[in-house]
Amino acid sequence: MDFKVKAMHGREVVQLSISALHAEEAFAQVRLRGFTPISAKSSESLFVKSKKFPLMLFSQELLSLLEAGLNLVEAIETLAEKEQDAQVKHTLDQLLQSLYQGQTFSATLEQQTSIFPMLYIATVRASEKTGDLQEALSRYVSYEQQLGLVKKKIVSSSIYPMLLVGVGGLVIMFLLGFVVPKFSRIYEGTGGNLPFLSQLLLQWGLFLEAHGKGFLMAVVFMFCGLGFAVSRPSFRGLLMQLVWRIPSLGKRMRIFQLARFYRTLGMLLKGGTSIIVALDSVIGLLDVALQTKLQQASAAIKEGQPISLAMDQAGLATPIALRMLRVGERGGKIGDMMERIAAFYDEELSRWIDWFTKLFEPILMLLIGFVIGAVVLLLYMPIFELAGNIQ
Repeated sequence: MDFKVKAMHGREVVQLSISALHAEEAFAQVRLRGFTPISAKSSESLFVKSKKFPLMLFSQELLSLLEAGLNLVEAIETLAEKEQDAQVKHTLDQLLQSLYQGQTFSATLEQQTSIFPMLYIATVRASEKTGDLQEALSRYVSYEQQLGLVKKKIVSSSIYPMLLVGVGGLVIMFLLGFVVPKFSRIYEGTGGNLPFLSQLLLQWGLFLEAHGKGFLMAVVFMFCGLGFAVSRPSFRGLLMQLVWRIPSLGKRMRIFQLARFYRTLGMLLKGGTSIIVALDSVIGLLDVALQTKLQQASAAIKEGQPISLAMDQAGLATPIALRMLRVGERGGKIGDMMERIAAFYDEELSRWIDWFTKLFEPILMLLIGFVIGAVVLLLYMPIFELAGNIQ
């Protein structure tokens, strides 16, 4: 693989072409030449987007090999030998090198936090204390599958409304951008005899006839600007804050985040992670407003308050969740109870999605049909009046 390496030579920045298996080897070759490497980019990355490490598949395959009787090193060696993707194989080779040096699996994963999330690392670290890595991987795989069910439900429920909006929007754009200007030529000169709304459509058609190219460029620039804004984290954060203020939708988003929060926290607690470490590991799953509340709950738990009381005071527990937490504390199975709370939230969210979809789809169809029908009616209304006058 060819790399373009930026390096320092004295005070001068130069770019070198290096052939190497991976970036570390390219850096080593640059250092041997007496340069100080700054960054490296493979020739493939200039045209092909880097693939995301298949963490779920890796966990499932590793679990299967461990259950078959292989030890950890042998299992990862087997995965590395059969791997065809160069980037994934490089990641596995780095894991093996660290394991060969005697490092723990969690410490090995911690060296690549850009690939392995802190939640995954915390799960593995907790399993090293009990010596049951298989159970930890099984728990993580189950966690990801359960978490994916709600996401799939949301995606599948939004496909049909998005198709309706897309097709309806294209039809409306065709009518307003092509049909209306054509009719404007026919009605031009009869403006005083047209209904008011028909006159507005006429003016719109005449405007497009005169400034169509400029208007199209403005629309393209607007969409490009909107796409750039959406790509900025600050704009997405502001947008999410506005969505959270919508009463019904904001409540459901809070339920969704709490479900993920309790499921993750329950998985960590069942794996042997302490409550304080677990809370620190899951704080990134919550919105900024809920992160502040979680910090309050964590501080209260450190002071010796029960988990149920701390969550309730911080506003991270609904009445039903509070009761279930108290039951879990009495029975000493707080982790199991948190997973049950997450399951309850998931069911509640699924019921709301079904109800909202069944209500929203016909309303959306009626709205799009009304807009299209209104445009067509306003275009043909003068013809109807003309035919009536002739009679």
